[in-house]
Amino acid sequence: MTTAPDVVAARGRVGARLVGRERELDLVLAAVAAGRDIVLEGPPGTSKTTMLTAITAEWGIPLLFVEGNADLTPAKLVGHHNPARVLKEDYSEDNFVPGPLSEAMRQGGFLYIEEFNRAPDDTLNTLLTAMADRRLSIPRVGTIEALPTFRIIASMNPYDNVGTTRLSSSVHDRLCRLAVDYQSSSAEEGIVALRTGLPAGSDLVRDAVAVTRATREHPDVRQGSSVRGAIDLALVAVQLGALRGLSVSSDVSRASTDPYAQLVLDAMLVALSGRIHLDEAADTTPERVLTEIWEDRFILQPSAAQPG
Repeated sequence: MTTAPDVVAARGRVGARLVGRERELDLVLAAVAAGRDIVLEGPPGTSKTTMLTAITAEWGIPLLFVEGNADLTPAKLVGHHNPARVLKEDYSEDNFVPGPLSEAMRQGGFLYIEEFNRAPDDTLNTLLTAMADRRLSIPRVGTIEALPTFRIIASMNPYDNVGTTRLSSSVHDRLCRLAVDYQSSSAEEGIVALRTGLPAGSDLVRDAVAVTRATREHPDVRQGSSVRGAIDLALVAVQLGALRGLSVSSDVSRASTDPYAQLVLDAMLVALSGRIHLDEAADTTPERVLTEIWEDRFILQPSAAQPG
């Protein structure tokens, strides 16, 4: 098992790869270093995968991804015998094709199951023995003993209940839980600047983050966009500006009739319209919602977008 000194030594190096996730990183590191499995509950785009990638890279162990859905059967998770070889050779350990759970246990890696609550109950029940006993018995193969660094990390989106199932108390009882919400505005601006190469604090970075965050608060939107929408908005705006002969990497005019403001609106429609999920009762469209948000930013409250 990873010891406390290893955690302390790794903390700074792992934290250097993240923006605005100090508390969450400490809690996840503490849980996995204590030998616990954990579920990270939060919307997409909140650095859950980035955090786990940084931890496993620092520790030199694999991170195996699994997407939870109705097609995730126990055989796909654990592994299966090669049918062609079974016909020729009968069942044996040699013709067993390990699944991500078996691989993670053997390699001492993290098994990261996204959309955990979309997986069928019988598939999730397969994890119970692995979590409780750190071993897995497979017929005609034998028992797989997990290496000490093996962990099961799950993630769930609390804002999306379509196609999800309620986790059993047996599964809940074997998992620690951490709620991971959206980062602060300043942290998201730092992420956008880092991922796009735009100057931190530039108008485009600030506008991209502001309108993206506004999608999470609009009354007609059930789930707004993550910071990935702001990143794409900024990148699209840069290329659109080049096509229109407009530089967006420095301070710009902020009048709603200015080409820059129109460019932001067009980039919003491309980058965000597919990322927002409207309330079923809302009599509107993603384009109308985004236009309202743009008007709030550039027409109704232009002073809010100005420095100071």
